[in-house]
Amino acid sequence: MRKMLVASWFLLVCMVQWGLAQVPGSKVAYSPASSGLYIGSPSICRLTNGDYLASHDLFGPQSNEFERPVSCIYRSTDKGKTWTQISKINGQFWSKLFVHQGKLYFLGTSKHHGNTIIRKSLDNGVTWTEPTDGENGLLLVGEYHCAPVPLIEHNGRLWRAMEDAMGPIKKWGKRYGAFMMSMPLDADPMKASSWSHSNVLRYDSTLLGGNFGGWIEGNAVVTPQGELLDILRVDDKSTLEEKAAFVHISADG
Repeated sequence: MRKMLVASWFLLVCMVQWGLAQVPGSKVAYSPASSGLYIGSPSICRLTNGDYLASHDLFGPQSNEFERPVSCIYRSTDKGKTWTQISKINGQFWSKLFVHQGKLYFLGTSKHHGNTIIRKSLDNGVTWTEPTDGENGLLLVGEYHCAPVPLIEHNGRLWRAMEDAMGPIKKWGKRYGAFMMSMPLDADPMKASSWSHSNVLRYDSTLLGGNFGGWIEGNAVVTPQGELLDILRVDDKSTLEEKAAFVHISADG
């Protein structure tokens, strides 16, 4: 399963840039660069019946990422050897497939810097609910950002890192603030009231000696000592060395 996860992620991210002939493994999806539709936000999960699902969204100059972007869902019944597209979702972006309490969900945003939304499928990914209000999938209203990072169970709660994109400086990096969402394991993920939210850590121009450009794509991670962190990639254009931020989350989220 580990090899499958790595291979599928690699395929979805690199296929457009390198071309099919240079990518090992089984093709999940392909979109030529000439189309102006670029594959992004790769995600994968395994259903309770053993099938694999993979997803991606479409961004780029010919996409509708700022209004009503498209995400595609694929299924494999042979452990990743072959894939079939089973669904196309309008209005879903930067999203992660996951199974919780035996049910299938898709969590992300409604568009590039859109609302935070979640959908549920009762037929293994063929059809999906439409986020309508706080009782049915509309979790946060505003401008939000995330990556298709895993959700994690820890201390009786389900955790998911997010970014608020409503900072006062409306520029990439500087507009993003890190925060964490969580809910009790037995709560309904489709209800906004199920989720709690930490405070938002905004852009701070004094960090890294004034070279801090922003942080995004946070990931909920539990340390060997049992502490929950939000680990984010950090923009620092003063050096070629990559940096990560470790944000400590209180036990109550």
